[in-house]
Amino acid sequence: MSSVVSDKGPRGANTEQSALIGLRFQARLKLSSHKRSLSALAGPYRASFRGRGMDFEEVRNYQPGDDVRSIDWRVTARTGDAHTKVFREERERPVFILADQRQPMYFGSQRCFKSVLAAEVAGLLAWSALKQNDRVGGLVMGSDDVYEVKPKRSKSSVLRFLHSVHEQNHALSAQRAISNEHKTRLSSALEDSRRLNKPGSAIFIISDFHDFDEKSSKQLFHLAQHNEVTAFMVFDQMERQLPPAGSYEVTDGTSKGLLNTQSEQTRTKYQQFFTRWQNDLQNNLAKSGVPLVALETGCDALAELRKYYTLQRGFK
Repeated sequence: MSSVVSDKGPRGANTEQSALIGLRFQARLKLSSHKRSLSALAGPYRASFRGRGMDFEEVRNYQPGDDVRSIDWRVTARTGDAHTKVFREERERPVFILADQRQPMYFGSQRCFKSVLAAEVAGLLAWSALKQNDRVGGLVMGSDDVYEVKPKRSKSSVLRFLHSVHEQNHALSAQRAISNEHKTRLSSALEDSRRLNKPGSAIFIISDFHDFDEKSSKQLFHLAQHNEVTAFMVFDQMERQLPPAGSYEVTDGTSKGLLNTQSEQTRTKYQQFFTRWQNDLQNNLAKSGVPLVALETGCDALAELRKYYTLQRGFK
């Protein structure tokens, strides 16, 4: 799935907490199951797991074998025939969001940085899940540590999660560029996710997947065996394709340099490398039954998510 550059969506190098909170008014995504095989395990949200009478559905004529405690005595007295209340009981589906806010996400050449787009996607998913009466929580990957918010069915849980995302996002601007030996690894976060989640959870991974490796693949395979996992790969246009021929001044926040894109051969190899890497990632995830949704920093995240979940409704 490819995204289209838009004038809508997040902007800038850092998140605004008020904007993440305000996403609750836009978030109306139907986060339906994308796997037929998981439909009986993880959804579509209704089953007898939370006790009798959680969700009233209708009143009908009493039938032999109905629970006498459910008889609607008012309707029975009014009509002269025994009537019973029918309840639709609800299965809990924890929604767990793994949001990447590590140093490599602090980059962007379009409208916003990857870390900001990842935060918005996390917010849209979290608020949408809460509106579906799901329990919401997750892990936020910072450059130095991983921060957990346990899934709960409450507005305060979503706010705690988004506050953690916001805090780690703003910590990026205070950090210097770090080496490739990050203190937090995607493979470790996936392992933590396996430990924290119960079977039947809906798990959303939002990252640039720059350090996805064999260990990550193994952890993801085990995670997806008993959960519904969706991966959102956030990337920037400049990571996929170098700018037109020329000389550009670039910075990592602490030092400056020149980027020379005069060579057509270099630009072609650069684009081919990214395409191969993305295809390899997509194929690797597909082996575990995990769909990959690619989101570019210039896209309208809400429109892209709506498009994706509209396409998935046929698999409910």
